[in-house]
Amino acid sequence: MARASSRPGITDVAKLAGVSLSTVSRAMNGNPTVDPALAERVQAAAVQLGYTANPVARSLVLGRTQTVAVVIPDLENPTFQAVLRGLSRAATADGFHVLVADSREDLDAEQALARATRLRTDGVILCAPRMPEAELGELLSALSPAVVINRGAQDGAPVVGADYESGMREIVDHLTALGHRRLVYLAGATRSVTHRARQRAIAEAVARTADLDVREIAAGVDFDSGTAVADQVLATGATGVIAYNDLVAMGLLSALTARGVAVPEAISITGFDDIPFAAYTSPPLSTAAVPAVELGERAWAAMHAQLTGGEATPMLTLTPTLVVRGSSAPPRTV
Repeated sequence: MARASSRPGITDVAKLAGVSLSTVSRAMNGNPTVDPALAERVQAAAVQLGYTANPVARSLVLGRTQTVAVVIPDLENPTFQAVLRGLSRAATADGFHVLVADSREDLDAEQALARATRLRTDGVILCAPRMPEAELGELLSALSPAVVINRGAQDGAPVVGADYESGMREIVDHLTALGHRRLVYLAGATRSVTHRARQRAIAEAVARTADLDVREIAAGVDFDSGTAVADQVLATGATGVIAYNDLVAMGLLSALTARGVAVPEAISITGFDDIPFAAYTSPPLSTAAVPAVELGERAWAAMHAQLTGGEATPMLTLTPTLVVRGSSAPPRTV
């Protein structure tokens, strides 16, 4: 009985291409230090032989897992889901896997997850970490390579983020242009940098807009948070609401509708993020659209650059855009 031919290996590719085993390994993994002509020869030999690299063997040779970790504060939030979608698709296209860890807004869990996942991966991407600046800096030095999403500039890692201050400024300017002068801000993740960015935009608007009054009410980051503060919002007599995000805005909208309060006739509501559901509420939600999928793609590009010997941009900022829909209108005159 004839013996079946064995599967071609890296030795066969090296022999056909006339190069060393290490050159084949580096060429097959896109190492930029390989001479382009040699890399082309190796690729041609691999195609001729029908050779594909064994991922386990490749990891052993490179000392890599071909996997990166992403630590996020809330996997149920559609914005973080969009970031993950952009990141994971880009990583997959480059031959990497993504391990996702949800800290559930727990600061201690966030640090522990980041350190634990780094032991099993090639790098860690921290999505909107909630920890204080000093703790974050110390953690990044232990995680390298790392990327941070939605924080200020860091010494230990490149940062990709959205300009939440600019987005909030557009929302406030939209409401004041409609004639609103008594507003409520439903604060969400008060430990987050993005919350402070929102606060700065509101304070700046109050300072430059005559008779503008904005009251802050502690709410939260999810649908139930918006529902829970409906009576507090109504008690303020505000004509417009600036919610921390779309989920909070949608929760408030639902609660007010149940109470027979017309939106936007009696009160305008705005959100933030422009999650997919925002366009389909009744009325559709005015909001600031954050390019979340692109945030994920850019975060991966910054990580990939570090893993392949490239240079990542230290700080990259994307700008949200105002989306005006039916939930905001001029205040009702009495």
